[in-house]
Amino acid sequence: MEIILLVVGRTQEKYIKDGLQLYSNRLLKYSKFKIVSVLNSDKLNDYVKKGDRFILLDERGITLSSVGFANQFQKWMNSGPKRLIFAIGDSYGFNKLSYEKSDAIMSLGPMTFTHDMARLIFLEQLYRSWTILGGEPYHHD
Repeated sequence: MEIILLVVGRTQEKYIKDGLQLYSNRLLKYSKFKIVSVLNSDKLNDYVKKGDRFILLDERGITLSSVGFANQFQKWMNSGPKRLIFAIGDSYGFNKLSYEKSDAIMSLGPMTFTHDMARLIFLEQLYRSWTILGGEPYHHD
């Protein structure tokens, strides 16, 4: 199974790019992973294919703790998708079709982050999930 972070637009800040590269490399220890950038939010829907699990990262979604996310992440993986796609929209969020196509909507929390920061925060949490599931010492209760 492949895990994809699907985003609108390019990452702007160098320090964010560096962080994304760091966590992308760490994630490759656990599964196939890549970040895919599309030009606009309408293109998000074109990327999703039959057999994918499509999760929107949106302020209106459910909020999970790191352990809660790890458990949900495990359930999504166990459901047997070809690809597990997490999407971050543009500054206007997602269009109606993206909401209709989505399998779940998840929030990174009640605070607002720049889209670049949301990308990095999500990748760190995705990495943290793998370490929680593997019983590794990265996460401390």
